[in-house]
Amino acid sequence: MKPLILASQSEARRDMLKNAGLVFDVIPASLNERDFENKFSDSAPDKLAAALAQEKALFVSAQNPDALVIGADQLLSFEERIFSKADTKEEAQHHLKTLRGKTHTLISAVCVVQNGKALWQYCDSAHLTMHNFGDDFLEHYIEKEEEALTSCVGCYKLEGIGAWLFDNVEGDHFTVRGMPLLPLLSFLREQGCGP
Repeated sequence: MKPLILASQSEARRDMLKNAGLVFDVIPASLNERDFENKFSDSAPDKLAAALAQEKALFVSAQNPDALVIGADQLLSFEERIFSKADTKEEAQHHLKTLRGKTHTLISAVCVVQNGKALWQYCDSAHLTMHNFGDDFLEHYIEKEEEALTSCVGCYKLEGIGAWLFDNVEGDHFTVRGMPLLPLLSFLREQGCGP
């Protein structure tokens, strides 16, 4: 079986692959995502997410050419603006106030690279509508969910108390969590990977 590497430090992506029964190593790609986003700021959000996923996989593939390297990225698009992960609790609070009562789009891309060449790529979107929560609720949420505020692009984990932020979610659950898993598993099955 070909060695498999996840080029991401995302706990959600790691859990998805582990729960699917895959055996893999984790080697996060050390890229400056904000610089990359700025370089491709004129690109459509799905093109940017796909480019970031591929760049992460290529970075790790350079040191591990024989392995199948999985790169993934997720962007949040709202009113023609891309939201990056918040750096501070205050920035997260501002993001959540901006998104409340409105619908935003999560775009998740995944790419598999081997020997420095992209073998396969997939991108998917989900649309999430936050309810119009008040400031007291927001303060309580920020106190309870401090880790997600700066580790997730939307400042929430839908699989946790972040679910309380939403009225409606349209799209694939795995896409919302950061990686379109089922199409990836179909590709990996073709490559002879699997439990």
